[in-house]
Amino acid sequence: MKFLFHFPETSGLDADMFEPGHPVEVARHAEQVGLDGIGLTEHPVPSARWLASGGHQSLDPFVALGAIGAATSRIRLVTNLSVAPYYNPFKLAKAAATVDLMSNGRMTLGLGAGYMKSEFHALGVEFDERNALFDEVLAALPLHWSGEPFDFEGRHFNARGVIARPRPVQQPIPIWIGGNSKAAMRRAATVAQGWMPMLGPAELAATARTRHIETTDQLAEAIGEVKQAALDAGRTDTLDFMVSYTDASFVADVAVEAQRHREAFEAYEKAGITWLVVTTFTRNLNDTKRWLDSFGETYLR
Repeated sequence: MKFLFHFPETSGLDADMFEPGHPVEVARHAEQVGLDGIGLTEHPVPSARWLASGGHQSLDPFVALGAIGAATSRIRLVTNLSVAPYYNPFKLAKAAATVDLMSNGRMTLGLGAGYMKSEFHALGVEFDERNALFDEVLAALPLHWSGEPFDFEGRHFNARGVIARPRPVQQPIPIWIGGNSKAAMRRAATVAQGWMPMLGPAELAATARTRHIETTDQLAEAIGEVKQAALDAGRTDTLDFMVSYTDASFVADVAVEAQRHREAFEAYEKAGITWLVVTTFTRNLNDTKRWLDSFGETYLR
């Protein structure tokens, strides 16, 4: 099982997102410690009420991951996650391909359908079209990345005799689908290279109107369903499965109750998880580095 460090999220209007450290410096240190990936989320223009009441700030993940890719050599660069319906498919494809090229093939495109209606409205995207637009994006991305001429008619555009060069290093760039819905699981099983389920209590699932996955048994069952659906679709390749580890004591101090956390990691791996997201809420670079050092010394040595 591999570990991805999600850049510490900064909540509210007044805090500085760079308080935990410059993302490039944090990613360099995560790579030195031995983590396998760095993740950034995306909210280009969220609700002010959401941000003021605990929502998190964000960068453009492709610009930031491009900078990180130029300053690192091994660590995987992951959007965790980007909202597919916000984009014209070819703008999204070019952004991901550019990061992949600049990093010599280290891009992973984590995608979700999105949930914030006000952000959809601000971007001029119909919220009720998000699932149709998501499927459209997934169909268009490999055509763009192929580097060959193609035609593609979308709901709001028509591409005829177009081509995109240079090709990305990876063919294709891995796409991981976020979310617990039937549609998300279908996309992961049939056209993507990974699935990122969301764990949480029943109340959270009810609020998000999605499948309840909280225990490792429930997680293993859902992963089994995705794997079976992939086999039913005729796939023989191996899918990745990534989930976040959000234990409060671990987020605060990775060395506390280390054996309990190791056992939890083993349970996730047994359930089928291949990537585990870890993070913290530090507010200066030294603390972020100390947390990463402690993680490396406790779990990666």
